[in-house]
Amino acid sequence: KQWYQRRVAITAGSYDPVGSYERETYRACGSASAIIQPLLDNQLGYKNQSNANPAPLTRDRVRTMVRDIFAAASERDIYTGDEVEISVIDANGIDTQRFPLRSD
Repeated sequence: KQWYQRRVAITAGSYDPVGSYERETYRACGSASAIIQPLLDNQLGYKNQSNANPAPLTRDRVRTMVRDIFAAASERDIYTGDEVEISVIDANGIDTQRFPLRSD
């Protein structure tokens, strides 16, 4: 399990196309979701990996991973913006950082 699943039960809510609600630990939505979701499934959910060894992830590693995934999506999806804003919410408050995605 990932670091955020062990410390506290963090979930995100999402609706499918027919309106059913589901609680999840991560979810992509928006115009680039078809690009981002498989990467999240592979890197955070360890899905479709041979001999996966799910090691605990640090906050910095997850932040870097999310930034890289959005950078990849921004190269293929014209509606993905020029920066990503990542917020970490914990008992100490909210830590928000912005990262540029494109340099063109």
